[in-house]
Amino acid sequence: MKIGLLKEHHFDEKRVALIPANVARLMKKNLEIMIESNAGSHAGFVDEDYLNAGASIHDRHTIITQADIIIVVNAKGKPLEELTSQLKSSQLLIGMMDPLAHPKHAQRLVSIGASAIALELVPRITRAQSMDVLSSMATIAGYKAVLLAAYKAPRLFPMMMTAAGTLKPSRALIMGVGVAGLQACATAKRLGAVVEAYDIRPAAREQIISVGAKPVELDLETDNTETKGGYATEQSDDFLKRQQQAMTHILAQQDIIITTAAIPGRTAPILITKDMVNSMKNGSIIVDLAAETGGNCELTELNKEVNHNGVTIIGPSNIASLAATHASQMFGTNIEHLLNLIINKEGVLTLDLEDEILKDTLVTHQGDIISPRLRDVLNLPARATLDDKAKPLDNDTTTHKEAD
Repeated sequence: MKIGLLKEHHFDEKRVALIPANVARLMKKNLEIMIESNAGSHAGFVDEDYLNAGASIHDRHTIITQADIIIVVNAKGKPLEELTSQLKSSQLLIGMMDPLAHPKHAQRLVSIGASAIALELVPRITRAQSMDVLSSMATIAGYKAVLLAAYKAPRLFPMMMTAAGTLKPSRALIMGVGVAGLQACATAKRLGAVVEAYDIRPAAREQIISVGAKPVELDLETDNTETKGGYATEQSDDFLKRQQQAMTHILAQQDIIITTAAIPGRTAPILITKDMVNSMKNGSIIVDLAAETGGNCELTELNKEVNHNGVTIIGPSNIASLAATHASQMFGTNIEHLLNLIINKEGVLTLDLEDEILKDTLVTHQGDIISPRLRDVLNLPARATLDDKAKPLDNDTTTHKEAD
């Protein structure tokens, strides 16, 4: 079995999908691991590191044409289109593809018969936690967002008692307390800010308190605000309007605001309107972690800093890539666990379509769309239960043969 690791082609992508430590452990499974030259250089891992771990170095064309499994971090957009034109029906592609927002890419994969696992679709269940790249990357994004805000802010975070007088601590508000939001709370608290946090999910209250922040509680109906997978559900325009009105006076007191609210496959909800920004203090900073899906602030522009009446709104993309070394370490560990799920100790690949994790994450396989969530987006009927639980990539065999 040949596993191919590609160098990232997105202009701002510095991460790598496997680090040498992952390679060394995976080599125990009788695998051949092919690394594209300089794939890990931006994350601090040189070709020699991979060679010492047991991998071999190749050019991109060789990997794409020879590998049974191809792994990338970011296969969204143009990189996926390029790969789709080169993949074979016997190959499996693993990476982040954003299939719910861009389902047409999955249809292209179906047309060539290739298999693909979209890492964004890993279910939020206990058994899949070690494979959850979204949570891993959100941890880094929440941390980095606070550091970015601290760097841009004209105020210091902690209270300081000096000979020149006492400096009051900054006030920070985190809006949306999933993994990124909780890490942002904890980071802002460690830096000395007075931290408050808001989330529409009632279950988030205890989590906010656990990281030393104060919950912001609004007089709003919060039933049916959370999905089975732990994500916030999409709310009505009326709910969002009442939420915005209730938050206006709270925003006016803040120095730092980090927004993290996102809904998979949907445009991010607007939590901060232009009028709300008008009520904020001069010198306040908003870091919008939902910028890639439209932004939580009405004034957010992707990869730009917008100054509106003295308030700076920052809309970064791919913020986890700013900590490429540790982001790659976490991402690689997630991939390693996923590969351990689908490859046995003898190095044989078996895709069990009845496995809860694979059933959700497998976008395409043998000319069909597997993921129930993606089938819903495409208005496809539910798939029939498979009699044969273990389906190999090869159409005419019962096990996936190792590459010669």
